[in-house]
Amino acid sequence: MVVAKASYEECRLKRLEENKKRMEALNLSKLSQALMKTPPSLKSSPMKPVKSRTTEKQLVVVRRSSRVANKPAPDYKEVDRVEVRVVIPRKISKKRDLSNRVYASEEARAKAIEKAEKMELLLEPAYPIFIKSMLQSHVTGGFWLGLPVSFCKKCLPKRDEVVTLVDESGDEYQTIYLARKNGLSGGWKGFAVAHDLVDGDALIFQLIKRTTFKVYIIRVNGSEERKDA
Repeated sequence: MVVAKASYEECRLKRLEENKKRMEALNLSKLSQALMKTPPSLKSSPMKPVKSRTTEKQLVVVRRSSRVANKPAPDYKEVDRVEVRVVIPRKISKKRDLSNRVYASEEARAKAIEKAEKMELLLEPAYPIFIKSMLQSHVTGGFWLGLPVSFCKKCLPKRDEVVTLVDESGDEYQTIYLARKNGLSGGWKGFAVAHDLVDGDALIFQLIKRTTFKVYIIRVNGSEERKDA
């Protein structure tokens, strides 16, 4: 045990001696002493403070037109805001006096339809015909005239078009036919008002051309006399 400790100590001392000789051969001892004598100011250089760069921004108005290139730029802060209001003019139609509305009885309505059917027999059978009994919604309120669906699908265009109504005096009235709704909209009011149509009147529509109806009016009051437009 004692011999092992002695051999270990001898080996350690031998290594230390060898390392010392190597350091002397490389002059490491002199270098370490020189570093220890170096002034603190040379060991590390303090970092210089970095100045923050401030970029000055300036708005420049580009005047592309040569006519105003030499003029001073406008100050938009001083310009008052002007509100522009677009007003769409509305078409003002004269309201019809509804105080004297005529409400037809079922008997009077049936008689007017009967007279219209008799008159239909006297008309040219080559042209498609249908009879329409007037309601309040046709002649006073909404002024929408729905046509028989079967007639529309068979005889009228498949898309919206202008349909002309010709009265017994030959005067023509342009109306808008709405194919999807099977009825007359714009222009029908003008025809109804011009002919003083009332609830219960029976109208005969005879399709004399592709989009033209000849219209005959049978009055609900029992008179067969037609009023010219």
